[in-house]
Amino acid sequence: MNYCPYCATPVKHIIPPDDDRPRHVCPSCNRIHYQNPRLVVGCIPIWQDQILLCLRDIEPRRGKWTLPAGYLENGEAVAEGARRETTEETGARIKALKPYLLFDIVHINQIYLMFRSELTAPSFHPTRESVAVRLFNTENIPWDEIAFPVIKRTLRCYLADRETGVFPFQIHAIQERLQRV
Repeated sequence: MNYCPYCATPVKHIIPPDDDRPRHVCPSCNRIHYQNPRLVVGCIPIWQDQILLCLRDIEPRRGKWTLPAGYLENGEAVAEGARRETTEETGARIKALKPYLLFDIVHINQIYLMFRSELTAPSFHPTRESVAVRLFNTENIPWDEIAFPVIKRTLRCYLADRETGVFPFQIHAIQERLQRV
């Protein structure tokens, strides 16, 4: 942030009184502009024993497979956002959303909240965000072509829990930073 959105004065990056970390502070109107992590919501859509994945047609990681997920919008409940993202990325309709995994990804200021869900029908299609949408059996998941570490970890947790039939709500942290070559 370079300028105050209220008065257009250049902001300073300082520690305000009674705070413990640097914030963007406007020296003119004295507003403190907090920047907080972004919330990503998504689903593991299931049809029978298959998982619905979409092949990204947008950056980042265009051409890689992922579960449908994206940023929660203001004024939107988390389950509503996960449902919207699933439809936007796969054209599919889902039901029976159950909170499943929360991932803290501190180094990129994101929190992922993933739901388990069921497809209402095996009806899906490519969208403006996905060049392909497909159901995968466990043995066909394209592990080397998964877009993000959080999606790979979500799939691994789901498959492990599916073996036991017990799906407890879990919280994990992803600490590693990807090295781009």
